[in-house]
Amino acid sequence: MSSFNKVIMMGHLTRDPVLSYTPGGTPVVEFGMATNHKWTPPDGEAREEVCFIDCRAFGRMAENIAKYCQKGRPLLVEGRLTFDQWESKDGSKRSKHRVTVGTFTFVDSKGGEKPSAPSTRTDVADGPADDDIPF
Repeated sequence: MSSFNKVIMMGHLTRDPVLSYTPGGTPVVEFGMATNHKWTPPDGEAREEVCFIDCRAFGRMAENIAKYCQKGRPLLVEGRLTFDQWESKDGSKRSKHRVTVGTFTFVDSKGGEKPSAPSTRTDVADGPADDDIPF
């Protein structure tokens, strides 16, 4: 049986995107997003749950996100869930899940106002070859 790994989410950036480059010159952007879920349980008191997600994008898509997005901007992303593992400077093992973005769409933040750049959907490959990833 084959597996399936797809994430689709819309939320707001929690920090300004940080653009860097792999040793091979591939652009890579790191940013955080927050999504929320609101519901009212039987007791009638409205509740909200917020989820914070780290994201990474590569190539031209990374450059566009870095150029046109900033903290607070809404964004729709599609990608896959990845699991990163590394060893910290003190020798402890660390890990975290993140979304590796495959496509994104700018979302109008003020109902009717045009975004600063045209809405764009950018399709790219899964990112650079493993030897280009700087960790």
